[in-house]
Amino acid sequence: MNKSHKGLAKRVRITKTGKVRHRAGYHKHLSSRKSAKRLRQLRKDRNVVASEAKRFEKLLFRRLRGRNQPRTAIRRNPSPAEKQAMRDAAKKDS
Repeated sequence: MNKSHKGLAKRVRITKTGKVRHRAGYHKHLSSRKSAKRLRQLRKDRNVVASEAKRFEKLLFRRLRGRNQPRTAIRRNPSPAEKQAMRDAAKKDS
């Protein structure tokens, strides 16, 4: 059994569609020198880009989506009924 990276798991939230959300950096301190607009934008959670999501997949041992990837980018495992249909089709061909 592979263990997920607990440090990363605590810092990211995975949505139902497989996107990875995380907090923006540079928001915790030294805020007086930053503009109100910048601080407002830093309050929002960010989506991880595709290249980072690929790296996170290895650490979390699960499939993920990046900001610019469609849902079809993730290959999902077939259901038992779909598996049986594929086996039947393979038997028919041979």
